[in-house]
Amino acid sequence: MKIRKMIKDDIPQLEILYRLYWNEKSDIEKMKEKFDEINNHEDYLLLSAEEDNKLIGSVMGIVCQELYGPCKPFLVVENLVVAKEAQRKGIGKALMAEIERFAKEKECRQIILVTESDREDALSFYPKIGFPKGANSGFKKKLK
Repeated sequence: MKIRKMIKDDIPQLEILYRLYWNEKSDIEKMKEKFDEINNHEDYLLLSAEEDNKLIGSVMGIVCQELYGPCKPFLVVENLVVAKEAQRKGIGKALMAEIERFAKEKECRQIILVTESDREDALSFYPKIGFPKGANSGFKKKLK
């Protein structure tokens, strides 16, 4: 298994991973356009986990600026996915370790993520990698 920066050729396999998790089809051409925009931005990190030339995981980190306290940035984690058959093999942990390294490099004060309350796998995973359970509550409002 190898963790690396995402490349545009990962997009078709990424769409399949996303669909398995969120049961929603994505427009691959739009994903490729957005990839070019995001990938050229220094405050984004798109990572892929691959094994035998197959995408088995991915995560995105976004550095956001802050206006309180020491005004240090924070990192938001989005769309951590690991293929079902590849789970419990350290892939999510390796992706998150690389995200944390990026956050430290960018001098972020904290890492923030949100997961659905019914995702029992995620709710048990994040405390194992250092995100305290029950320390915070997250909210998400979908906009049309």
